[in-house]
Amino acid sequence: MEYISAEKAAEKWGISPRSVRNYCANGRIPGAFITGKTWNIPENAEKPIRKKRDSVPKTLLNRLKAEMKSGIHGGIYHRIQVDLTYNSNHIEGSTLTHEQTRFIFETKTVMPGETGILRTDDIVETSNHFKCIDLIIKNAHRRLNAAFIKELHRTLKNGTSDSRKNWFAVGEYKKLPNEVGGNETARPEDVSSEMSRLLKTYNYSKEKNLGELLDFHWRFERIHPFQDGNGRIGRLILFKECLRCGIVPFIITEELKLFYYRGLAHWPREKGYLRDTCLAAQDNFKKILDYFRIPY
Repeated sequence: MEYISAEKAAEKWGISPRSVRNYCANGRIPGAFITGKTWNIPENAEKPIRKKRDSVPKTLLNRLKAEMKSGIHGGIYHRIQVDLTYNSNHIEGSTLTHEQTRFIFETKTVMPGETGILRTDDIVETSNHFKCIDLIIKNAHRRLNAAFIKELHRTLKNGTSDSRKNWFAVGEYKKLPNEVGGNETARPEDVSSEMSRLLKTYNYSKEKNLGELLDFHWRFERIHPFQDGNGRIGRLILFKECLRCGIVPFIITEELKLFYYRGLAHWPREKGYLRDTCLAAQDNFKKILDYFRIPY
């Protein structure tokens, strides 16, 4: 068999000698071998086909996974981490500003020079909420189950002052009765069975629409399975299920908070309130998707 040099192969294939040597070093030219510093290439060898570069992930979920894995800042993953964490925590009374939330995400430190007292739990739960978002992205395709929901709660409340209370069950269903909006919720001894029924009913059908997600959300909040953190866990689940079902997700902002509460309160009798609120939130989220050029 006749052999030619890298330079001759480069001339033959219309590429640089360096590219030919790289092909040889990576084993992409069968039969090529090196003598000293010179590559010997079979005369009848064909030019290797260039590998296609990885294309930009087109779906929201794939983009989130890619940006989360690479640690890219300034993309849609960054935006969702800050916006969803700030708004969901703010609804529940967190005193951190949007800018402080962003600073914690970007630097893992608290913004200097701010006036006023910052609550330790607000800082801890903000950091924990970032981890919860990572969990829902990593597990977006998983069917909902009690173990995953408890894992979200354990992640959210880990290291908080609540976690140091004997009666507060971190990552487990509540031990004491609680209310939401002045309304009674499931008794602690009934939570496990009610959650099992809810998940069984919800997981029965594979194809989901927005109405089914909202109905699950309302029922989850009515059960109120945890001692605290139910609202944030419920909204995290909503976001996850939107990703899983190919539905445009949404973030309930301060401007929509009262409409959101009204929608939950009236859901059994009038589903339009909550649906319209979430559709408005979807429209806001679509603007973000348009900016980052993500189809929906």
